Amino acid sequence: MERMMRNGIVRGGLLAAALALAGCAGGAIDVPSSADPGYNGLGVDGAGGGLGLDGVSGGALGSSTLPGTSISDRVLFAVDQSTLSAEATGILNQQIGWLNQNSGQITIEGHADERGTRDYNFQLGSSRASAVRNYMVSQGIPDARISIITYGRERPAATCAEESCFARNRRAVTVVTQPGS
Repeated sequence: MERMMRNGIVRGGLLAAALALAGCAGGAIDVPSSADPGYNGLGVDGAGGGLGLDGVSGGALGSSTLPGTSISDRVLFAVDQSTLSAEATGILNQQIGWLNQNSGQITIEGHADERGTRDYNFQLGSSRASAVRNYMVSQGIPDARISIITYGRERPAATCAEESCFARNRRAVTVVTQPGS
């Protein structure tokens, strides 16, 4: 009897390991490794980060505008989409106007809400960041000035199990380093 239980436990463990490995199969995904080594998944300060859209905790830098402006640093996306809405292109046009007047490297962060698998959300975040980058390049921002990174669902701007939070997490954030005139 004891031997049968042990065999069942071993088989169950092997099955779980096989399923886990099968879930890892697929294309390569850019997973952030050193962009913020101290990040704990909760936000900038470990308790949800700085303020972002409508007072909800912010993204990687805790900002919600481009440096020294009232121009939003983020655009939002529909569920499971990486297509830019009319509102998103309006925000991006404002960002592009500012970026044309200011130097600095640009990183587009792609994010997703917590629904879906980790791999799916990394891919979706990457698609969202790429959509923003492609639009900026089509509007004259040099491609060499832009890099993208995906955080998937790992850096939520808002944490709750409601659509209002999910909507704020489906975003791409424009981060400018070394801004100048």
